[in-house]
Amino acid sequence: MKQTKLLTLRGKVQGVGFREAMVREAIRLGVTGWVRNRHDGSVEATVSGDAEQLAAIIDWAHRGPPMARVLRVDVSDDAGSFRAFVHYPTA
Repeated sequence: MKQTKLLTLRGKVQGVGFREAMVREAIRLGVTGWVRNRHDGSVEATVSGDAEQLAAIIDWAHRGPPMARVLRVDVSDDAGSFRAFVHYPTA
């Protein structure tokens, strides 16, 4: 069953290629949704997939790309369905 989660990532997550790396990982896993930087220095993503896909992308989000230093990942339920995974402009 497809689920959607909202992720908020904090730490050294901007300026390290986080969004592009997350797009690549999401596509590899078959996850849909979006990712964007926030003005407060965090990264926000909505991810949609089955339970196994979501567990994998959330696990990846705790590490991120090599230059990232993820300190915290907040996960909450969200609604919506998506056809692809993209990055949005900073909000």
